[in-house]
Amino acid sequence: MDPMSDLAAALAPALEPSPAPRPEPGDRLAAVLALLVGRDEPELVFTERAAMLSRHAGEMSFPGGLQDPEDADLWATALRETAEELGIEVAGESVLGALPPIHTYVSGILVTPFVAVVDELPALTVSDAEIARVVRVPLRILARIEEQRVLQEENGMTWRGWWYVDGDATVWGATGFMVHALLEVVRKEAPWAVI
Repeated sequence: MDPMSDLAAALAPALEPSPAPRPEPGDRLAAVLALLVGRDEPELVFTERAAMLSRHAGEMSFPGGLQDPEDADLWATALRETAEELGIEVAGESVLGALPPIHTYVSGILVTPFVAVVDELPALTVSDAEIARVVRVPLRILARIEEQRVLQEENGMTWRGWWYVDGDATVWGATGFMVHALLEVVRKEAPWAVI
């Protein structure tokens, strides 16, 4: 039994093979790669954004970014950005499909999260200009520490989202919604991976 092949086979039918998100006027399109790695114990790869970045500095995210005009599609955007940020080429056949797009209201970006599965992570060449560090967290841990929180904003608005605190890594915001969406698919299609 190959746990990662089984996980990939279970998740792929539940993901969107060719997403076509529809941005609102003024929104920009982006894509990220939720990379699951590990032969026996699947871990999710996060990047901590560099402190000097203009948007979402210091936040935990997935590798990815804005779509370039030369990108054939959002799939290509996710793979290009992962190569730029982590220095690795993820094979197209490793990408299983996409989760529903997530809107980042602060920056007006509609982000499509793609899910990929690889047995092991090759040596990384991290872009210091964009990435402060790379963190890997087992899916089982993420499922166990998942917490829904409500924040009261100064303007009186209420924000409700998903938080994952593991040691000195805190995942929340748009990435928290993506992790929750992925965990919901895993719980339904491959519950053995998070028990």
